[in-house]
Amino acid sequence: MRSSPAQAFASLTIAGVDEPIAIAGGATGPATLSRTMTKAEVIQGERIVLMPLRIEDAEEMVAALGDESLHRFTGGRPATAVELRERYAKLVRGSPDKTHTWLNWIIRMVDAGGAVGTMQATLIGEAADIAWVVGVRWQSRGFATEAARCVASWLVSKGVRTLRANIHPGHEASERVASRAGLTVTEGWVDGERVWARTNCRAAQ
Repeated sequence: MRSSPAQAFASLTIAGVDEPIAIAGGATGPATLSRTMTKAEVIQGERIVLMPLRIEDAEEMVAALGDESLHRFTGGRPATAVELRERYAKLVRGSPDKTHTWLNWIIRMVDAGGAVGTMQATLIGEAADIAWVVGVRWQSRGFATEAARCVASWLVSKGVRTLRANIHPGHEASERVASRAGLTVTEGWVDGERVWARTNCRAAQ
C-alpha cells in the first residue's frame, strides 16, 4: 500500500472483528476532533506499543525498513539515514495544509522494545486515511494487523467516522490486514490502488 505523507483504557469493537481492542484514550465527540487529534499519542497493544514518531527514530528505521522487497508494490527504494531524517522532520512538523493532520507512529514490540515498522494516519475532517509498513523479518507475525486495529480503534474513539486505506491490487497481505481492521473493499481507486473503507464508525459504549 502507498503511504500518505504523513491514557486510560477503553474497549472498542471494530466491525467484523470478534475481539474488542484495548487502547489508550477515551471517546470524544466530533466537535473536539480537530483539537484532540493534532498529535499522535502512545497506543498500547497486546504485543506492540505504538510510539509517536521522532526524528531520531530514523537511524533505527533505516535498518528495519531497508529491504528492497518492501517497495515491490509502491515503487521506489529504501531511504538512506539522511533521507529518512529529512522525511521524519517533515512529518513531525505536520502538514502545511491546516485541513489535514498527519499522525505517525513507530511500531515497537512490547517485549524486546525494538522497532518493527511504522503506522500513519492522515486526518481530513472526520475521515482518516491509514497506512502501515512492517519490516520483512517481522512479517507474517500479526504485527501489522494489531497496529492497524489499535490505530483504527484509537481514531474512532477520537471521533473519526470514516477509515480508508489504499491498497495495491494483488497485495494480499495488506488486504488481509485491512479486512481484519474492519475495512472492506470498495469500487474506488486512487493512483492505481483499490480503496478499502469502513464508514459510519462508532466507538463502543
